[in-house]
Amino acid sequence: MAIVIIGTGMAGYTLAREIRKHDLDVELKLVTADDGEAYPKPQLSNALLQGKQPDQIITADAAGMAERLHAQILTRTRVLSIDTTEQRVVLDNGDPVPYHRLVLATGARPIRLPFQGDAADQALSVNDLDEYRQFRAKIEQARRIAIIGPGLIGCEFANDLAGSGRKVEVIGPDPYPISTLLPRAAGEALKSALQAIGVSWHLGIVAEAIDQSGSGYRLTLANGESIEADVVLSAIGLKPDLVLAQATGLETNRGIVTDRLLQTSQPNIYALGDCAEVAGLNLPYVMPLMNAGRALGRTLTGTPTPVTYPAMPVAIKTPAHPIVVSPPAREAKGEWQVGQDEGGVRALFRSPGGDLLGFTLTGAHVEEKGQLSRQLPPVLA
Repeated sequence: MAIVIIGTGMAGYTLAREIRKHDLDVELKLVTADDGEAYPKPQLSNALLQGKQPDQIITADAAGMAERLHAQILTRTRVLSIDTTEQRVVLDNGDPVPYHRLVLATGARPIRLPFQGDAADQALSVNDLDEYRQFRAKIEQARRIAIIGPGLIGCEFANDLAGSGRKVEVIGPDPYPISTLLPRAAGEALKSALQAIGVSWHLGIVAEAIDQSGSGYRLTLANGESIEADVVLSAIGLKPDLVLAQATGLETNRGIVTDRLLQTSQPNIYALGDCAEVAGLNLPYVMPLMNAGRALGRTLTGTPTPVTYPAMPVAIKTPAHPIVVSPPAREAKGEWQVGQDEGGVRALFRSPGGDLLGFTLTGAHVEEKGQLSRQLPPVLA
């Protein structure tokens, strides 16, 4: 029996490790379009402040991972198609790779907006180590950075870059930072803390054009204001990579639709990580990935194990003002109870009956994470 995993990001390698915990002999192959280096992706947005060069993030190269996992890892190799009838993957080198079980761990890709201007295509995105290497090379001599997108990733990079002494301008239509996850008080507290270390905000407005300006760029905002920058970082957000899944005829929605065994609409094909929508949930964070990887590792080695998600708070890496958030379910009924003091914000989302359904903690209040997490219901029981 052969298990083939497409992708060697955190999802792909997590699953491979879990498989090897339960079966040392099953044939295991991983296919990746990059070098197959193992690294913790969350460190991309705070490596600068930690004084780490891109290569210092790497924990193992592909050869090292292949040895540890007793696996074959095909690097710099793209999957052209999946033949579900013959159960084989067709690669760009023409070689077919047969599978008994196939896992798509294709991750997510940056959302790209169609900016106007003669430098519209020069905004950088950082979603993997290759892109981060390019970004670090570009900012070596840069002092002014424009970040398009005041969401979680944009704010983490803003903290990292401002902490290194660079001037940072953050632009976006949101009313306050990370508005899709945080109650306003928490977002405003983060805004103030980042502003104190040199971040300038342009909120409630969008960038319309990016043009060359000397050796740098001029961003023109919808209100006519312009911003000069040496480097432009697009951090608008990510969307699941569905290209291969859709070409294969798999059911997709927000992500690749799976049941709780992580099986897709095609027999013997599974999906894991940022690309997957598990029982209606697309959760692009580390803890859901780890929980799903453990369950799928058991399933693929003979013990069908439905995935369960406990409460999984998300830590936002903004050391200027630390934040931990466990958002309530979208359909949850209730309201935020928000308290704020010198230490930060403590916001609890409670049901009409008083049950705790979510929380946001900032500053000194993040220490309450463990105590409050134990009171939350599971995300997927």
